[in-house]
Amino acid sequence: MNIKKIIRTLCLIGLITSSALANTNADFEVTRITENVYSIISPSFGLPTPENKGWNSNSHFVVTKEGVLLFDSGSSEAIGNKIKSAIKTITDQPVRWVVNSHSHADHWLGNAAFADTAIEIITSSQALTVMKKYGEEDVKFYSKVTKGTIGPTQLVYPTLLLTQGQKRNFGGVDVEFIFANDGHSPGDVLMWLPKEKIIFGGDVLSSDWMPVITGHGNVPNLINTLYAIAKLNPTMVLTGHGSATTAKSVKRDAYLLSSVWKQVKTDSKNDKTADETLLNIRAKLGPKYEPLYKDFTSEIERHVKLMYKLQRT
Repeated sequence: MNIKKIIRTLCLIGLITSSALANTNADFEVTRITENVYSIISPSFGLPTPENKGWNSNSHFVVTKEGVLLFDSGSSEAIGNKIKSAIKTITDQPVRWVVNSHSHADHWLGNAAFADTAIEIITSSQALTVMKKYGEEDVKFYSKVTKGTIGPTQLVYPTLLLTQGQKRNFGGVDVEFIFANDGHSPGDVLMWLPKEKIIFGGDVLSSDWMPVITGHGNVPNLINTLYAIAKLNPTMVLTGHGSATTAKSVKRDAYLLSSVWKQVKTDSKNDKTADETLLNIRAKLGPKYEPLYKDFTSEIERHVKLMYKLQRT
């Protein structure tokens, strides 16, 4: 397995808690966020496995006057079809638009399930480039690690590419698209509903778990994006993994990443080792942040060591 592929796959993390269930389709529970916004939260944390059949990320959807706008389609055609069935428990409207937040397999391999009704599948040009580069490899990898329980998946790529700050109206719902400037991965796209004050963040935004930084992301740009989202003061934050949250979590992540990045930058220039920095950060930040994340103890080491690598590239 290519090391870059392993790093990309290890970034597919998340765990959830459920609340306010509207309807249930097998394990695909639909959670009502507002009158026309819903979430389908994956109960699985970590990598795709035979037990979770590859389902390890969230999807969200908006019911409009002219059809459904879906944000992230899942990690296989079978999962996409289950998402489609779950949506049908809420509305008879077909999925007319699909937004892929980024190129990680668990957020777009389900596109094929919606090819019969979607008039647009939407992402950024950077994300599309990565999808085309790794798509076939991703399907093979997911099939291998799930022992085939993922089922067959046809690759269906996005058909419409966004530009930074683009605004659209989908069936009477105003939407603004925000780029994270490769904060989490190349071409990350967030979706903002200004009237409802709801942000759809993909893996750029987190709730229960530590922010997801990657070797092919840009930590300073991720931090800047978090601060920008916090200024929007969203009433609801919908994440790629984990439960729905609020702007408080966005600010928490921005402060944590800023503090760790600044410490790593200073220590790296002073020729301190990553282990020395880690001890310092655990002592300084642990008491405040450990209670705020379910995985601070295990993830802070990965964050520090990865940031050291990124500082020196």
